[in-house]
Amino acid sequence: MSDVILDAAEAATPVHALLESELEAALATAPAHVRGHAAVSQFKAKAGQVLLIPGEDGALARVLFGLGASADAASFRGLPSKLNGGVYRIEQAPEGLDRTQAALAFALGSYKFDRYKTPAAERPQLLAEGVDVAEVRQVAHACALARDMINTPANDLGPLQIETIAREIAEQHRAQITVITGDALLEANYPAVHAVGRAAAPHRAPRMIEISWGEAGRPLVAIVGKGVVFDTGGLDIKPSAGMRLMKKDMGGAAHALALGRMIMAAGLPVRLAVLVPTVENAISGDAMRPGDIIASRKGLSIEVGNTDAEGRLILADALTRAAELEPALTLDLATLTGAARIALGPQLPPFFTDDEELAEAIARHARAAADPVWRLPLWKPYADALDSDVAEIKNDPDAWAQAGAVTAALFLQRFAPAGPWAHFDVFAWNSRSQPGRPVGGEAQAIRGLYAMIRERFA
Repeated sequence: MSDVILDAAEAATPVHALLESELEAALATAPAHVRGHAAVSQFKAKAGQVLLIPGEDGALARVLFGLGASADAASFRGLPSKLNGGVYRIEQAPEGLDRTQAALAFALGSYKFDRYKTPAAERPQLLAEGVDVAEVRQVAHACALARDMINTPANDLGPLQIETIAREIAEQHRAQITVITGDALLEANYPAVHAVGRAAAPHRAPRMIEISWGEAGRPLVAIVGKGVVFDTGGLDIKPSAGMRLMKKDMGGAAHALALGRMIMAAGLPVRLAVLVPTVENAISGDAMRPGDIIASRKGLSIEVGNTDAEGRLILADALTRAAELEPALTLDLATLTGAARIALGPQLPPFFTDDEELAEAIARHARAAADPVWRLPLWKPYADALDSDVAEIKNDPDAWAQAGAVTAALFLQRFAPAGPWAHFDVFAWNSRSQPGRPVGGEAQAIRGLYAMIRERFA
């Protein structure tokens, strides 16, 4: 994405951000034509309201932007869609407004996916004064990368393209990268990744991508992302309605690469391992079958009760690899279950961890970053729903347990490293259009996680 956050500009239109409680006093001292415009437009400074005020020459002179009842910087996400091209700056805002978060919200709200369309008109830009512009840009660019990846259809974003993006990120930040592809996965002991992806066409062969970065001796952060570039459901094929959005089933991989990019760009004092198992869950004569028993890197045999529960299979191998690296912190992100959406809807991703300190830090930074998540329990009495009669574990829990997001997390916990670990079941999609949040790919949880990691390893 081009930079919409500027650190210098010759001129900029002033934006006055107002609370509802401040409007009366602000208008009392404003010129008559401003009061008149506010009255005619019924501008009440409600959250997201915008009033464009012309000058004597008819050109835009200032912008009034409503914040509603609180000085919430996240409100600025909706501002770009209500402005024409040009440069703006926040001239006036309530005390306590976090201008860095406001600038980041403005950048996130400026996102458009126009790869397949004629680009729209020039986007507005924000002159961000007193803000670490480089930091805001890096976070915004990483989120835009994740959204671009999620929005791109599977015919243009297969396993090879995800590998290419990972290689570009590694090269940019002088990281090491290894990629194991196709039947070499069996030799390298990634049997579950191979089993899920082997049915794809040869040019879309499965692969295990691993980026390594950072100085020896520093604590290791492992980030694992589910990279299913398209999910047919396999032989347990999805209905057409369920398959329509499955280009986004690599959302976990997009999130992992974006979060890793944030950490490397900031030069945080950690070592980093970004692990991205990447497959297409396709259908062919060699497809994984219901009832198959497959091996895993950990050595646990897995009964495949449902080929449409494939994401947890590839994550099992990747989490086992993470455990071998002995991380100080492990995070995995995946578009894993419909049950998570039934529980919390599309806008509130659940996370799971048994580490109370980690849970508190995740929740606290998520709130501060306006990047909401909600903790769900790793409820141990449901664990035996994963017991298999013929293998050591199965990928589809018994129906009596019902809590599909919880049992998926319990499955992953069997493979996760010891120590602090959290699993995020993201939706990675805006289902309806709102100001600053167009229908399409969305980056969830990673801004809060970035802030948490920054504090944890300061």
